[in-house]
Amino acid sequence: MTMEDGTFEFPSNCADTVDYDARQWDTREDCEVRQILDRIADKWSLLAIALLDRRTMRFTELSREIDGISQRMLTKTLRHLERDGLVRRTVHPVVPPRVDYELTPLGVTLHATIQSLVTWTEQHQAEIAAARSGYDSRADAMQDLDGVVR
Repeated sequence: MTMEDGTFEFPSNCADTVDYDARQWDTREDCEVRQILDRIADKWSLLAIALLDRRTMRFTELSREIDGISQRMLTKTLRHLERDGLVRRTVHPVVPPRVDYELTPLGVTLHATIQSLVTWTEQHQAEIAAARSGYDSRADAMQDLDGVVR
C-alpha cells in the first residue's frame, strides 16, 4: 500500500493534546492530529459520516444523497474514511457487484461529535446570521467611504 501525500508511515509525536492548545497542531505539517482533523472536517467526509449513521448504504445511494459530489470525489472520500478506520466497505460476490458502506464503531463515536457540532450550529444560526449581516453592513459602509474593501 502506498502512502498518501503528506502522511507518514508512523504517527508523529506532535504534543500531548490533553491541555488543548491549537498551536500544537495548527502549524506543524507532520502532526498526525492536524492530518486527521483535515480529513474528518472536510465537507464530504462530514456528510458521508452523517448519512451512514445507524445504516448501511450503497455507493449509488450515497452519491444520490450527497448533492454536488462527483463519483471520483465520493470514491476518494470513502477510501480515506476506510483507511482511517471510520468506514467499513463490504463487497458482496454477486452480479452485478454490490458494495455496502457502514460506520465502524470508531466512526460511530465520531458521528456523536459531529452531531454536537450540528446541534451547536442550529442553536446559534440566528446569531451567526446577525453577525454576518452586521459585518457586511460595516464592510459596505467602509467601502463607500474610501472605495477600498478591507
